[in-house]
Amino acid sequence: MILFFYNLLLFAALLLGAPWWLFRMATTSKYREGVMQRLGFKRTGVVAGRPAIWIHAVSVGEVLAIGRLVKSLDESLSDFQIVISTTTRTGQQLARERFGKDRVFYCPLDLPWAVSSVLNELKPQLFILAETEFWPNLLASCHRRGIPVAVVNARISDRSWPRYKKLRGVWKQFLQPLALVLAQTETDAERLRAIGCQGERVHTSGNLKFDVRAAADSAATQLLRAGAEGKRIVVAGSTLEGEEAALLAIWPELLGENSNLLLVLAPRHPERFSAVAALIDRSGRSWQQRSHWNAEAAQEKLGSTQIVLLDSIGELASVYQLASVAFVGGSLVQAGGHNPLEPAQFGVPVLMGPSYENFRGIVKPMLAAGGIKIVDSAAQLKTVLAELLNNREQAKAMGAKAHAVFEGQSGATGRTVEAIRTLLLSRSAAGGNR
Repeated sequence: MILFFYNLLLFAALLLGAPWWLFRMATTSKYREGVMQRLGFKRTGVVAGRPAIWIHAVSVGEVLAIGRLVKSLDESLSDFQIVISTTTRTGQQLARERFGKDRVFYCPLDLPWAVSSVLNELKPQLFILAETEFWPNLLASCHRRGIPVAVVNARISDRSWPRYKKLRGVWKQFLQPLALVLAQTETDAERLRAIGCQGERVHTSGNLKFDVRAAADSAATQLLRAGAEGKRIVVAGSTLEGEEAALLAIWPELLGENSNLLLVLAPRHPERFSAVAALIDRSGRSWQQRSHWNAEAAQEKLGSTQIVLLDSIGELASVYQLASVAFVGGSLVQAGGHNPLEPAQFGVPVLMGPSYENFRGIVKPMLAAGGIKIVDSAAQLKTVLAELLNNREQAKAMGAKAHAVFEGQSGATGRTVEAIRTLLLSRSAAGGNR
C-alpha cells in the first residue's frame, strides 16, 4: 500500500514536472546525458553469462569511498563482474576514470519500469548500496526477486536523522528485508536499527574513507609541483558559496605576512566554477584557471600567481599532498562539511569550520588526537592559517597526528569484503536467488 501511494505521487510529480524537464533537456546538455540509462532503455555494461554484483555510489564522495572496495572485490570475487552506477554527472565522470567506462552506468530513476529493465539485464547476485540512498521501487524490486541487498559504509547524518525517525514506520517496510548493513559507527548502527533494519543484520565495520589512498599524481599535482616550487600552498577544497568570498577576503592579509603563498581554491560543484572564477577576477589578485593550463604556461607563470582555481574533477585528492595547510569546505557555512581524510592521509594539518556534522565520526577522533582544528569564523581561519604557516614545526606535528588517525582507523575495506563474501556463500549454500 505504501509503495502504491509512493508511485502515485511519483507519477503525478512526473506529469506536472514534464514541461520543465523537457525544456531543461532541450537547452542543457547535462540534463540529456545518460537519460536513456536513467529510463532503463540502454545497456549497463554487464557481460552476458557472468554473474554480476551491482554497486551504487551516488556521487564523487561515494565513488572515492568505494575505490579500494571495488579493487578488493575484483580480486577476491573474480568469478563475478562488478558493475557500478552513479546518480550525478560528476560521479559518473570519476567512476569511469577509476573503474573503466565499460562497467559504469547511470542508476535508473526510481520508476518501476526503469528499475525492472535494469534488473532484467543485470540479474545481479547482489546489490550493494554505498552509504544511504534508499529508493523504494529499487529496494522493493530487489526484495521481490530475491536479490540480496547490502548497504556498506552506511550512515545516518545528524541532519537526516530527524526525518528518518519521523518516517520510520514507512521505511521499515523497505529496510527490514536488507540482507546486510555495515555501519560506519555504532551511532549509525543504532539509528539504522531504529528505522527498521533487522538488528542481527546490522554491524559496525568502520568507515571505508579511512582506507582511501590517493591515486597516482594528477596532472594538476604535477604542474603545481613543477610551477610552484618553493611556494607555501594553502589548499581550500570542496568549498561552497560564501566560503570562497571569505577566503579571498583574508588572503591579502596572509600575503602581507608571507608573499610566498599560493591559494588553490577547489569549489565543490562544477556548476559554480564560472561564478567563482568571476569572484576571483574581481578580487584583483594574480590568478590562473586549471582548465586553461598547459605545462609551459603553468611553469612560466606560477611564480607570480597568488591564486589557482582548480576547476577540474577528481584532482583535488591528489593536490592536497602539496599543501602546507588545508581547509576543508562546506563547514564555514551550514552544509555539514566534507571529508578531512583526503588531506590527512598526506600528513597535512587540517582546518574546518563549525559545521562538520556529516563527518562527525571522522572529525571527532581527529580532534581528540589534535590532528584538526575547528574555526568559528573567517577571522579565526585567518589567524590559525597564519599561525600554522609561520610555525612549521607546529604544522608538521599537527599533520602527523592527522595521518596517525587516518592510518589507525583503516581496515573497513577488509571487513566489508569478508562480510560480503560470507553473505554470498550463505546465499549459495541456501540455493541462491529465488
